[in-house]
Amino acid sequence: MFTGIVQGIATIDEVTARPGLSTLAVRFPEDKVEGVTIGASVAINGTCLTVTRQDGATLYFDAMQETLRLTTLGGLEAGDEVNFERAARIGDEIGGHLLSGHVHTTASIVEIERPENNVTLWFEVPQEWTRYIFSKGYIAINGASLTIGEVRDNRFNVHLIPETLRATTFGKAEIGDQVNIEIDSQTQTIVDTLARLGYDRPA
Repeated sequence: MFTGIVQGIATIDEVTARPGLSTLAVRFPEDKVEGVTIGASVAINGTCLTVTRQDGATLYFDAMQETLRLTTLGGLEAGDEVNFERAARIGDEIGGHLLSGHVHTTASIVEIERPENNVTLWFEVPQEWTRYIFSKGYIAINGASLTIGEVRDNRFNVHLIPETLRATTFGKAEIGDQVNIEIDSQTQTIVDTLARLGYDRPA
C-alpha cells in the first residue's frame, strides 16, 4: 500500500526492452534507498513495481506487458524523471489517501493554467472512468494523492501549490503529457454498489 505522498523525483537511467517485458534502471536520491531490499515495493509514477536488483542508488524493476499496456511506463526513456514512493509501513502517517499502486487508466494533460502562486492542470480521461470522478473527491495522478477541482464531462482539474510542484514532476508538466490514474477505491466501491442497486451514474 502507498499513501499518495510522493517522496521525491527519480531519473530513468536505462530501459531494456525485451518481448513482453521491460527492465527499468531508476536512479534515486542516495538518501532514499536506505534499507531497500530485493522484493521491496516502490511506486514509480503511481505504478507498484518490485525491486529486482540494486546497484548503489540505482534500483532495477521489471514491468510486464500488461503493466506497459495499462500505464505510461512503456513510454519512459533514459533521462525521464518520475515520481516515486516507497511502500507504506505500519505506523506511517497517511497524509494523502490509501493507494494500491494498481493503475486503472491513463489521462492526458489538455490545459495548464498558471494563476499567481499555484498551477491548475486539466486532464482528459476515457469516458468510462468519469463515473468515478467527483468534484472534491480523491484521485491519484502519477502516484500523487490529489483533490479533484472542477469536473466537465470527461475532463477534470487539480490545483497544485508550490510545494507539490517542487516535490513532484508536475513542476515540469506540459500539455500533451500522459499520466497514470488510480481511482479512489472507496469511491469506486460506492459507485459500483449503487449501480448494482439500480442507482447508476451515466458514464
